Amino acid sequence: MSRISVSSTEHTWVKSSYSGAGGHDCVEWAPSMAAISGRVPVRDSKSPHRPALVFPAAGWSCFVDFAKGRSV
Repeated sequence: MSRISVSSTEHTWVKSSYSGAGGHDCVEWAPSMAAISGRVPVRDSKSPHRPALVFPAAGWSCFVDFAKGRSV
């Protein structure tokens, strides 16, 4: 995992499908950057100006599977 500063206009950010209507406690990711670089940037939707955390695609995939309750 690393931290980078990604311009909010440079990539399209997508909110989690589990984000509530109130917009609180949301994470976003930039699928276009993931497709280009093989790294998955993740950020707090309430603080888009702050640096994003960047995960290798394989690591992010394992995390998502774990969060969904699947074996890794």
